[in-house]
Amino acid sequence: MAFKQFQDFLGGLVKRQRKLFFVANEHDSIDELLKKLMGTVGEVSGIVTARQVLDRYSELESDLKLKFFKSLEQDFNAEESLVEKAFEKYKKNPSSANLNSLSKVAEPQRHELLRRLNSTPDATHNLVSMRKDLLGYLQAHPELNSVDDDFVRLFSSWFGRGFLVLQTINWSTSAAVLDRIIRYEAVHEIKDWEDLRSRIEPSNRRCFAFFHPALADEPLIFVEVALTREIPKSIDSILQDKDVGHDDASEYKTATFYSISNCQPGLKNISFGNFLIKQVVQELQAEFPSISKFVTLSPIPGFHSWLNTPNNAKETALVELAEEIKGLPLSTDIIESKGEVIKKGVFNYLLRAKKGKYPLDPVARFHLGNGASIHQLNESADLSEKGISQSRGAMVNYLYDLNHIEENHELYATEGGIEYSDKLKSLLVKVQ
Repeated sequence: MAFKQFQDFLGGLVKRQRKLFFVANEHDSIDELLKKLMGTVGEVSGIVTARQVLDRYSELESDLKLKFFKSLEQDFNAEESLVEKAFEKYKKNPSSANLNSLSKVAEPQRHELLRRLNSTPDATHNLVSMRKDLLGYLQAHPELNSVDDDFVRLFSSWFGRGFLVLQTINWSTSAAVLDRIIRYEAVHEIKDWEDLRSRIEPSNRRCFAFFHPALADEPLIFVEVALTREIPKSIDSILQDKDVGHDDASEYKTATFYSISNCQPGLKNISFGNFLIKQVVQELQAEFPSISKFVTLSPIPGFHSWLNTPNNAKETALVELAEEIKGLPLSTDIIESKGEVIKKGVFNYLLRAKKGKYPLDPVARFHLGNGASIHQLNESADLSEKGISQSRGAMVNYLYDLNHIEENHELYATEGGIEYSDKLKSLLVKVQ
């Protein structure tokens, strides 16, 4: 509340100061405003100019936004002569003081520019949107990756764990937040308000989200949880459960994370999920001591693409299996009849399809990187059009065993090693 009051005070101050002193400069170009921002010494004038820059940026057409980012890349680097001078000084005397001096002058001016932009009310929201725009240009303009790196460094600090606030999402949560939950759900579409209600109101359903004080009513990431006796083997057993909420809470043995959605595209590669899962586990343990298993029911979004990659990108032993699965008609009857073959393909894909030393599948990278293991594979677990097309209906339960999370994480981080249940060994294809 205090943060919001301070933001409101600053917002009012910016409006008054713009009217009093900056009317004559409303038509300055964004380049002129950037120079003014970097040259300001007064705190109020800096806050007002930062707001002018952000407002002006939001009005730009796509080609001018690209020009803006190119200007950040070309005109706001570190000053070369100062870097050379500081480096020579450090080379002669590699002391901590000289290293700090070198680090300071080697920092691109973009860092300070972004910090100054963030000084004005509601700027964080504007800068997250700005990075969303930037991400759209990177493939065609790889030179802008250096600018994106600077956004990531600063966002990683601004959105550090200490600033995140965990909230339980329920039917009494504000309508603005609930509407965003519906729109941001990225795994299993929420069709309408009644569908949302069925996921957050029953006594054996939970939804948790991380928020940041600078982004009012904007969830950063949220997770939907089902509390059950057994580990769910299909998404319909969760979403279509007609007896939801009728169990005795003391009978809950399993908490299943069945949907995790990142909400802000402009915060891509800023990690929240690891913190979210760990804190949600603590919250659930405190509320339901009977729960001893924490699992996911996860999609396998990269499986279809892997099936369609050239055979020379697969291990020889997997080519025949992949071709068999790839050739299956995408009908429910066929998918259900070929469950064991699909499970074998999925398991070998998760273990052996790599991006560097880590799994190719993005959901697998997330959970295994957080210390989970592959616990169970489920055929015909998602027979929706999306589920059949991306993973031939299969889903996976990743297990978060609280006694082994840290050692699993270390094995994964250092060697790319993946832990899995012994009962899955029979699905391994032997590689010569």
